[in-house]
Amino acid sequence: MPTKKRLWLGGTIAVLILLPVVSIGSAFNAVQSMQTAGTVESLEKALGGTETPVDIALPTETPEPSTTAPATQSAQLGSSSVSTFLSMLEQLPTDDAPASHTGYNRDYFNAWIDADGDGCNTRAEVLMMESQAAVTTRGSCTVSTGQWTSAYDGVTLTDAGGLDIDHFVPLNEAWGSGAYGWDSATRVSFGNDLGYDASLLAVTASSNRSKSDKDPAQWMPASHGYFCDYAATWVAVKWRWSLTVDSLERLTLQSVLNGCSNVNITVPEKAAVTAGAVAEAVAPVSDGVLDPNYGTCSVAQANGAGPYYKGVDPEYAWYRDRDKDGVVCE
Repeated sequence: MPTKKRLWLGGTIAVLILLPVVSIGSAFNAVQSMQTAGTVESLEKALGGTETPVDIALPTETPEPSTTAPATQSAQLGSSSVSTFLSMLEQLPTDDAPASHTGYNRDYFNAWIDADGDGCNTRAEVLMMESQAAVTTRGSCTVSTGQWTSAYDGVTLTDAGGLDIDHFVPLNEAWGSGAYGWDSATRVSFGNDLGYDASLLAVTASSNRSKSDKDPAQWMPASHGYFCDYAATWVAVKWRWSLTVDSLERLTLQSVLNGCSNVNITVPEKAAVTAGAVAEAVAPVSDGVLDPNYGTCSVAQANGAGPYYKGVDPEYAWYRDRDKDGVVCE
């Protein structure tokens, strides 16, 4: 066969071989592009442009599970404890305008009270319940020492003065999630909830101030190992008190819980919630007694002192009003 014909025939065969390969590669790239575009679009729609918390992977579109996937994977993510809290989360109503429920006042929740009349207020009761060692007290019932491990940051303390008692669902968050429509007695019950151990938590003052009134879409604890229990507890307290969640809050909680194999949180009983009119703010009145200058609010609170109001209590001038709300050691 002439040389030119052999070259022409060889080239034709090569082209015929390469065409299917190129076509397959182009199709594969096109499918990849469509999948990526769909995932990003769905995520942007879900987040609505809202900044998400650090270290929380929000869910994206998930392909249908493979029939050859290990059985242990679905069993792990579908454990009964986790699914229970996911089910409780689904029962919570959605309210995407919690800030519209204005009128919050911490005093409506009256923390801390001595509910059982034994001389120990709610703060002291929580410190005694959560201490891992025998506590010492002074005065009527001010807890001085013991041993506590702060779940938010893993720090262990023996001096109660370094601890805050955190409302797991902050009072301001509770207000916007439903407490604005409660009667006075229900608010006080929430503010001093000793009926469910997870409602109130002894944590380092620094971690409590860092959390402030943020929800899980805005803040998660420094201890990553506590993420699953934190999310489950948040759901449990909101479910207990029939509170609402906003869409991003729900998405974050779902994302965290879906990544958990188990949680070590007890399911609470429902609390009695009674509707009522929004309370009128009561002007604070000085007790007429000048407390010692304790130096810091943590020490003042450990001694049962505070809060102090600007223009009412002279002790106000001794402490830093971090949130500029006219109240210190609250």
